[in-house]
Amino acid sequence: MHTATKPQTTVRALSPQDLEAVVAIDAAIVGRGRKAYFLRRLSSALNQPDLHVQLAAVDAQGLAGYILARRTQGEFGRVQPGLRLEVLGVDADRQGRGVGQTLLRALAAYASSHGITELRTVAAWNNHRMLGWLDAMGFELAPDLVVECSIGEGHQAERNDALELPDAHTAGHETDYGAPEGNDYERVERTHCDVRAMRPQDLPPILRIDREITGRDRAPYIEGKLVEAMDDSAIRVSLTARLDDTIVGFLMARADLGDFGRTEPVAVLDTIGVDPTYGQRGVGRALLSQLFVNLGALRIDRVETVVTLADLPLAGFLHKAGFTRSRRLAFVRTL
Repeated sequence: MHTATKPQTTVRALSPQDLEAVVAIDAAIVGRGRKAYFLRRLSSALNQPDLHVQLAAVDAQGLAGYILARRTQGEFGRVQPGLRLEVLGVDADRQGRGVGQTLLRALAAYASSHGITELRTVAAWNNHRMLGWLDAMGFELAPDLVVECSIGEGHQAERNDALELPDAHTAGHETDYGAPEGNDYERVERTHCDVRAMRPQDLPPILRIDREITGRDRAPYIEGKLVEAMDDSAIRVSLTARLDDTIVGFLMARADLGDFGRTEPVAVLDTIGVDPTYGQRGVGRALLSQLFVNLGALRIDRVETVVTLADLPLAGFLHKAGFTRSRRLAFVRTL
């Protein structure tokens, strides 16, 4: 894809030949090289071009900047497809010349031509330079909360014990969580959920559970996440929970090794769902507990997700599991 911008600058798709220049620009920004991260992101884009948008700004001197975004189709309970801006880098010698604006304009043009109506991103509250740029580019604070949990502080079910949770039966939510009732210690059940890594053959029951919870068919989104889980298990940490020899819940997460300027690995929880029939069996907490165990083995210390203000059951569930408000803020730009 070639998009003319200024006479001296063009925007095209990022290519494998750009890797070294991208790594050099990024190292100057964050203070250390992250070649493995960008190699993985580029490989993911080549394997699943429909899920990634990676653009390069080029002038007579070579690569001037780059922008990496990921298509969202159902993460965080959303209905409409969107683009999530995750990485933006501009060469130090070209900063202040509108390279970032040029890249964002090209990204917005791509979104509009593919029926995408919004761009989303997050930024640290004290990254004043980035916050100022987002404001100048037309982004606004999104009505969402970014929440996070340190692995050591999250709920860890002992010996697969689980708290029995009331079923909220709330229509239209991605999951029905509710909150533990008054005397939790008297309500402990040994459900012994069998939680394991997600497999291709798990797709039909996962789709069934997701339809029952959301009332929508999100097969393309779920299938895409499952393909990611199978293609690169080092990036995705996706799980299923079984009771009575059937899948009764699932969780889709991925290791974020550098998005949004992060320099330490973080896990991002995209989707969690529990069969409403098993809504009082602690399945959601068992899934989170195993996620924390797996992330600890990968030396990932923190997990993050986004909660819409309307989804109180999910917010309450995550709060009980140890999640607190992040220092990052969510932003959106409507196209």
